[in-house]
Amino acid sequence: ECVRNCSTTESDKNSTYAQYGIPHPANNEGASQVCELDHLISLELGGADTLDNIWPQCGPNQAVLAKRFFKQKDAVENFLAEQVKTGVMDLEKAQTGIATDWTQFLGVAQSFCAKNPKKCKGGN
Repeated sequence: ECVRNCSTTESDKNSTYAQYGIPHPANNEGASQVCELDHLISLELGGADTLDNIWPQCGPNQAVLAKRFFKQKDAVENFLAEQVKTGVMDLEKAQTGIATDWTQFLGVAQSFCAKNPKKCKGGN
């Protein structure tokens, strides 16, 4: 079963920068990565790989890579997926919570990931 890059191509996804009025960053990889085309509701929480669920998440540019928003959101995605898998949180509540304001889970997610690094890989 195809999960990523099935409904949309990389070119389609890159068009979201223009839709959000954000210039496509040059050299956007490795330590110089400032933006990530992210799923609002992560794939691991059942989010779709469609343009209406993809947005360019950027910055802050002056922060080290691990402190950029898209890296911090990864911790939230992993935390919420674990909460759903273990039955602590309902899937719909996790999906609504991450789509509404993912930062509400940031503190608890960072604590969870510090204690459970193997459950907190990168990616979305």
